[in-house]
Amino acid sequence: MSKKAIGFMDSGVGGLTVAKLAMKELQNENIAYLGDEARLPYGEKSKEEIQQYSLQIANFLIKTEDIKMLVIACNTATSYALEYLQEHLSIPVIGVVNPGSIAAVNSTKTNRVGLIATNGTVKSGAYEKEINKINNNVEVFSQGCPRFVPMVENQEYKDSRTQGVIDNDLSTINADSVDTLILGCTHFPIMRELIQKSVGDSVKLIDPGYETVKQIKKILQQHHLENDEEENTTYSFYTTGDANNFNQVANEWLNYDVHAKHLPIKKLEEL
Repeated sequence: MSKKAIGFMDSGVGGLTVAKLAMKELQNENIAYLGDEARLPYGEKSKEEIQQYSLQIANFLIKTEDIKMLVIACNTATSYALEYLQEHLSIPVIGVVNPGSIAAVNSTKTNRVGLIATNGTVKSGAYEKEINKINNNVEVFSQGCPRFVPMVENQEYKDSRTQGVIDNDLSTINADSVDTLILGCTHFPIMRELIQKSVGDSVKLIDPGYETVKQIKKILQQHHLENDEEENTTYSFYTTGDANNFNQVANEWLNYDVHAKHLPIKKLEEL
């Protein structure tokens, strides 16, 4: 048993989609979340930069929150930094790509899976590699959607013009091309309804967050790290960006009164 928190990291607010599921399914667990909004978007950064940023964040959460495991709740960071962090850290580290790949393979009936993600995730080929490990008969059709993350971070997904942007960017994705679509960025489930409307109801949307939480639970059990205490659960939030903006999105998405602390980049760079 361990009362220590589970750490979650993302380039911004997107990882809250995974944290929300964890808060629901792992109600005894304490959570510490860091969104690196000041250096967003990760999808346009190099592999070396993402590894550096990810290690800084991990070290901060370990030093400040004494986390017992780390969840990379960011597809781009998972694609480029998962193995790197697993090699450098002494705590369990998991990402979202493998769980999302498993869910997609289990879902598809036509062996034609779509992936929408940041350009960085698409360029890494991480999903194709994972899916082909599971079933090399599955074809993956990947598309970068770099406009989606800023729309979520700037809360433009509520704008009446957003559906038109999504329809335009997903114009080639429909039931004739794929039967399953991976939301390959943790920001994207926040716009799930708009994406579903664009691609049609017959295309199954895969949110890797659901399978990731299952893996979190499994690893906690394997390492005997579950928190059996049913009281005094704590949630801590940090952002390298504007705390007020983070709180506004987080409060609405989590239905929880979030008071994120601003973390200057300089403090991360010192780690």
